[in-house]
Amino acid sequence: MTNVQHPVRERRLMRVVLVLFAAAATVVFLGTRSWAEEQGKSGKLTEAEQVAQQNAERMLSEGKHTFRFDTFGDEAFWTDALQLNKAIAGANLGGVGPGVSPKTALAVGLKVDSDALPQSLVSKLKHGRVNLDDPATTLALLQLNAVVGVKGTFNDAGNLKAVGITCALCHSTVDDSFAPGIGRRLDGWAARDLNVGAIVALSPNLQPVANLLGVSEATVRAVLQSWGPGKFDAELFLDGKAFNPQQVTDGVVTGTNVSGATLIPPAFGLVGVNLHTWTGWGSVTHWNAFVANLEMHGQGTFYDPRLNDASKFPIAAANGFGNVRSNPDLITAKLPALHFYQLAIPAPAAPAGSFNAAAAARGQAVFNGPAKCSTCHVPPIFSEPGWNMHTPAEVGIDDFQARRSPDERYRTSPLKGLWTHQKGGFYHDGRFATIRDVVEHYNTLLGTNLSEQQKVDLVEYLKSL
Repeated sequence: MTNVQHPVRERRLMRVVLVLFAAAATVVFLGTRSWAEEQGKSGKLTEAEQVAQQNAERMLSEGKHTFRFDTFGDEAFWTDALQLNKAIAGANLGGVGPGVSPKTALAVGLKVDSDALPQSLVSKLKHGRVNLDDPATTLALLQLNAVVGVKGTFNDAGNLKAVGITCALCHSTVDDSFAPGIGRRLDGWAARDLNVGAIVALSPNLQPVANLLGVSEATVRAVLQSWGPGKFDAELFLDGKAFNPQQVTDGVVTGTNVSGATLIPPAFGLVGVNLHTWTGWGSVTHWNAFVANLEMHGQGTFYDPRLNDASKFPIAAANGFGNVRSNPDLITAKLPALHFYQLAIPAPAAPAGSFNAAAAARGQAVFNGPAKCSTCHVPPIFSEPGWNMHTPAEVGIDDFQARRSPDERYRTSPLKGLWTHQKGGFYHDGRFATIRDVVEHYNTLLGTNLSEQQKVDLVEYLKSL
C-alpha cells in the first residue's frame, strides 16, 4: 500500500507546487507591471517617450482651442464684406435692423456654453432676471465668449465691431443641462439644430455672394432660406448648383428641385476612417483646410487643382479656389493640432435605456450576417479600411451630390454615434427620415429579405453603436 500511495502523494505535491509557483509568478508580473505604471506616472519615461507625451498633450490643448475659438481671420468676410456684426447688434447698439436677441439666436440653433457664464449671470438666468428678448444680452454673451462657434470683437465703447465663426459653429452642440440650447459643450457633434442659411441671410450685405454666384441678392437669400436646420451647401461656391432637379431612391423619384444642401456630419469618431465628408473629397486635414479657406473664408493657403476643372466647378475655377494664398497665412500652422484633436474625439456611447439591449444583441448578428451591413461598414470603424467610396448605383440613389465631387462617389459613412444625429434624417440629404427607412432601403437594394423581427433587431443594434 505504501509503494502504491507514494506516487499519488508526489503528484498531489507537484500540483500544489505548480499552483504556488504560478501564483508567485502572477504576483511578480503584476508587481512589475504596477512598478512600470508607477514609473510612467512619476515621469520616469525615456526621453523620446516624454517628448511624445508632451507633444500629444500640447496638440490636444492647441487643437481644442483652435476648434472652439479660432476664426482664422474670417472676420474679413463675415464683418467687412457681409456686415453680419451689424445685423447681430441692431440699430439701437450701433448696427442695423432689430438685432438678434438670445431667443432669436436659440431659435436658429445657436448654443450657449454654460461653463463660460459667471455665477452671477447663472443666478439671474435661473430667476428669470435676464431679458432674453434684448440684443444687448446677446452682445453680453459674445463678450463672455459663450456663444458656441461665434466670436465677437468689441471696441472701447462696447460696440460689436467684428464677428467671426469657428469650427464649433457647425460641429458642436451643448448638453442642454442648464436649459434648452444652454449647457456644456459637446465637441464633434453635428449641429442639427443650426440653421446656417437663416443666419447668413441676416447679413445686411449679401452682394459679394451674389456677385460670386452671378445672381441677385434676392436669389441668394431664397437659396439660403431653402437649406433648413442642420444643413449646409459646401459646394455652392464651387459649382453654383443650388437644387437637385430630381431626387431618386430605389429607382423612384422622391422629390424634385430639392435643396442641394447636405446634413452637417459629426466630427467625432473619425480615427481610422479614410475619407471625410459625404462624398469623400479628402482626408480630415484636407477638408479642414478646404472649409477654413473656402467656406469659413479664413486667411490661409489651400491647394487642390481638381477645382480648376471649369466644366465641373465653374465658379471655383473662375475665382482661383484651387490655389489660394494669403499673407499672412492664419490657417496652415493650426491644421496639425486641429486634426489631432478631432481624431481624439470618440463617438459617444449610446445612453442606457435608449435602445433595447436584448434586441441589439440579436441585431448585431443580423448586421454581420444576413443584412450584409458589415461588408462595407466594417467593425470597429464601421467604414471600409481603405478606399471607402461607392458609385451612386451601388448605394441605390441618384448621382446629383456625387457628381459635385471630384470622385463622383459616395462615402461609406462610419456608424458609431449614429444615435446622436437622428434629427434631420439620414443619408447626405436626409431623404430617409428614420433608421428603419434606411434598413428598408437596403433590404430592397440588396434583396436580403429580412424578416420583421430581424429589421427591428437591426435598428436597435444601429441605435446602440
